[in-house]
Amino acid sequence: MTEKELAYQIHGAVWDVYNVLGPGLLESIYEEALCYELQQRGLKVERQKPVPIIYKGITLSSNFRLDLLVEDQIILELKSTEEIKAVYFKQIKTYLRLLNKQLGFLISFGEYDMRKGILRVTL
Repeated sequence: MTEKELAYQIHGAVWDVYNVLGPGLLESIYEEALCYELQQRGLKVERQKPVPIIYKGITLSSNFRLDLLVEDQIILELKSTEEIKAVYFKQIKTYLRLLNKQLGFLISFGEYDMRKGILRVTL
């Protein structure tokens, strides 16, 4: 599946979750529901995937985890907040860099207009 096709599937799944649950729930609820929707579409999804941090040749022990990795290609960082902060973009860009991925989506389920809640992030 191409990156464009995969992104289309992700957008559809996000909208399905948002239309059923609406805004205002905990991030963990959206994560579980979105994981289910993506898997129903036949996609491989990893939840709370550890992100290794290598410093001068050693792997540091950390609790750094991304929310969802879809088809080992696209990182999804989920938020349940009304305001998207710059630090969220830094966070997902760091995940992209550390895992050598090209595309991620910052998804805020706290938005009342979901068109503003799905943000594409690249390196």
